[in-house]
Amino acid sequence: QVQLVETGGGSVQPGDSLRLSCTASGFKFNNYAMAWFRQAQGKEREFVAAVIWSGSSTRYADPVKGRFTVSRNNAKKVVYLQMDSLQPEDTAVYFCAADMNGSAVRESAEEYEFWGQGTQVTVSS
Repeated sequence: QVQLVETGGGSVQPGDSLRLSCTASGFKFNNYAMAWFRQAQGKEREFVAAVIWSGSSTRYADPVKGRFTVSRNNAKKVVYLQMDSLQPEDTAVYFCAADMNGSAVRESAEEYEFWGQGTQVTVSS
C-alpha cells in the first residue's frame, strides 16, 4: 500500500537547522511531484515547498524562501526539506505529499493524492 513516512522533526532553538525526510513506498515515486506542507495549531494547512519528478524545478512559499531547500533522491525514494534559520513561526506539523502530475509544482493541497502522517517541528527559545 501507499506510504509516506516523515522523519527528522524535533525541538530546536531559533536560528537552528533541521532536515526532514519523507520516505515513499507503494507507488511510482519517480513519476510524482512531491511537496511539503505544514499546519500550525489552530491554523489551516499551508504550502511550504514542492519539487517536480526530476528535481530540476522547485517552488517555495514566500515565508520560507532563502531559508528552506527541497530536494529528492529518486533512487532512494526520499524527498527532503532542509530548514535553516528556523524561527518560532515555523513551528508546525510538517507533512509530505505526492502529486501524480509529476511536472507541476502546485500549492493547493487538493492537488495531492497521497499524504504522510506528519512530523512535529517546534522552534522555541
